[in-house]
Formats: sequence, C-alpha cells, structure tokens
Amino acid sequence: MRWRWGSLSVNQKLGVGALGLGFVALFAQPGRGSVVTLDVKELATIIDTEGDHVTVGELAGWIVAGRSDYRLIDLRTDEEYAAYHIPNAENVTLTGLPDAPLERNEKIVLYSEGGIHGAQAWMLMRARGYASTYTLKGGLDQWKEDVLFPALAENATPAERARFERAAARARFFGGSPRSGAGVAIKALPDMPKVEAPAVPAGGAPAAPKKKKEGC
Repeated sequence: MRWRWGSLSVNQKLGVGALGLGFVALFAQPGRGSVVTLDVKELATIIDTEGDHVTVGELAGWIVAGRSDYRLIDLRTDEEYAAYHIPNAENVTLTGLPDAPLERNEKIVLYSEGGIHGAQAWMLMRARGYASTYTLKGGLDQWKEDVLFPALAENATPAERARFERAAARARFFGGSPRSGAGVAIKALPDMPKVEAPAVPAGGAPAAPKKKKEGC
C-alpha cells in the first residue's frame, strides 16, 4: 500500500513529529562519530500499520511459553529496575542504548514506565538499522494493569468473565492478583510483586488454580 502523509490522522502526524524532535534532542550529539539514517516516511508507515509494538498479552504469552528468541530491554534507571522489572528483562538505560551489545538480527522489545521513552528508543534503534525492534505497547503501566492486576467489572458479561478467569490465572503465574467488584474502582493499583522468573509448567501454559473442596 502506497504511503501518503495526508492519510495519517492529526494524532499520528503529531506523534511522528514528536518522536522526531525527541530523537534529535536526545541523540543528535555532534562529534560522537556515529552516523544514523532516519527515514521518516518508513517510520510513519510502520507506526500507522501498528508494526512497531507488541502487546503485554503477547509478551506474557512468550514468557509463559519459555520463548528465548527475543531480547527484552528495560530502559528505566537501575533503581527502578531493581524495584521491579518484567521477568527476563535486561536493564539498559536510554542513554546507554547506543553502546549496548545488541545484534541487528535479534528481535528486541523495548519498554519503559509508559510509552515515551520506549518510542524514542525504538526510533533510535530503527535509525541505526535494527529492523526487528519493537516497543511494549503501554509499557510497564499497561503490564501492571492488564497482566499483574486484571480487573473484572461488576456487570461483566459471561464472555468477559471467561476472559477474566484466564487473565486471573496468568496474573497469579506472574505473582500478581486479579481484581473484581469494588476493587475495580480503586485508582491506585497494588504494589508490584517481588520479581522471580516464573517457572514454566509442562505444556507451556500457566497452571489453572486448584478448586477449593466444598463441604466440611
């Protein structure tokens, strides 16, 4: 499909422009001896077709299945990483990314607290020739809300309840806890669990929670 700048929405145009300005501000430092090529049209097309990210659900599935064909990069500070990070993530700060030992043929997934730093880092990596680089959509905030502490509304439909049961099992697998009923209305999510790489059960799926015995 032929790309046209005019076909992008206002928000998409602003997003591309903001990313470009962020890239220049962060990484265009004369005298460093590094040369990058920035193809704005190509990057805009990737963003427009949503080929620039993976979802937290997809990443959770990869971890549960024990996949090792990707590198997960946490762009936050050392202190933030130590406090909590997604299992299997490596800590490489945004400013340290240009010198990180990453191969151009690797699949790389970048994340930060939200989405801004991840998007800036994605642009840097793409400009330097890392074609298989992605961001985690919504960043750690989305991971916390959807994977660690999924919520079920009080008026949920049967289909929504079925999806919630699967999400609840996944949350427990990662050390989180599902929320339902009145807990959904609470703005502040619970504290992050202590991170330990979850054991992958046989068959590559989180074990279903055991049913409690009824009766005395």
